[in-house]
Amino acid sequence: MAHHQMDLVRDDREQWLKQYYFLRAAFSVAWVVAAFAVASSSPVIAGVLLVLYPAWDAAANGVDALRSGGLSQNRTQALNVLVSLVTAVAVILALQMSMNWVLGVFGAWAILSGLLQLGTAIRRWQNFGAQWAMVLSGGQSALAGGFFIFQATTPAVPSIANVAGYAGVGALYFLVSALWLTVADWRKRVAT
Repeated sequence: MAHHQMDLVRDDREQWLKQYYFLRAAFSVAWVVAAFAVASSSPVIAGVLLVLYPAWDAAANGVDALRSGGLSQNRTQALNVLVSLVTAVAVILALQMSMNWVLGVFGAWAILSGLLQLGTAIRRWQNFGAQWAMVLSGGQSALAGGFFIFQATTPAVPSIANVAGYAGVGALYFLVSALWLTVADWRKRVAT
């Protein structure tokens, strides 16, 4: 009986992960579309979007951690919530200075949140499929963060488009993970 309950909990968490990854992909795609369609013509909207992105990441990680056993069992995500909230505030402050500062803040956040996402994916690797895409996403995020910091130090003034490319790649990784879990679930059902 206990083994059956553990399987139900695992299946519930796997279904949650699939929904979560689809939701993360959808949000990122919508954010990228808004960044290119609206933000380029309005600095205020661009600023709101730039603050919204890490704030959303904090909320998403928090909900995922709570749905996956709680913050105490998901320390990398709990820390990611804190890092993303601090980043949202730092972006508000950096917007008062320049887009170079904003991109620098995003760079530091991409490194930290990427490494934390990598840690979360490694922890989940044994229990859930599709984590290879999350490992790649976390690693690439950390690398992109270093590139953002480098770009922020150049004389060229960045724009929201710099971050939109990063968000678009993130959307792709979340979509791949969601589809991978969907196919795995379908195969499991066909086999039984």
